[in-house]
Amino acid sequence: MTAAGSHGWRTWAAVAAGGLAGTELRYGLGVLFPESAGAVPWTTLAINVAGSFVLGMLTTIWIARPHTAFWLRAAIGPGLLGSFTTFSAVVASVDQLARGGLHAVWVLYLSLSVLLGLGAAAVGWKAGKAFGAGNWGSP
Repeated sequence: MTAAGSHGWRTWAAVAAGGLAGTELRYGLGVLFPESAGAVPWTTLAINVAGSFVLGMLTTIWIARPHTAFWLRAAIGPGLLGSFTTFSAVVASVDQLARGGLHAVWVLYLSLSVLLGLGAAAVGWKAGKAFGAGNWGSP
């Protein structure tokens, strides 16, 4: 059995449950903050930037505290955050803007998505190091 397959049904179920929760959270935010056609998709951008921050922070905490259950890391990382933040939404938005002839808008949006996403992940990494180095949650 491979290392990836050794975690079994619990990990699979955790990723599925996290994925369902992340998808519903993303959908709910899209309903609360609808995006206008032909404009920068601010809701999608905010979701992806926030998710990048959280994933950067959690990854760093999990490196500092490796005893976090694998199924829980899988549920939150690829499950919840993987479905909450999606590059496919960025690509679909860029395609829609490009087809509408809004070239300056799609270039701005794609640039912001990459730069702000990486920046948020870096800030999350630093925040995670601060939390991971502390003794919060320890008896």
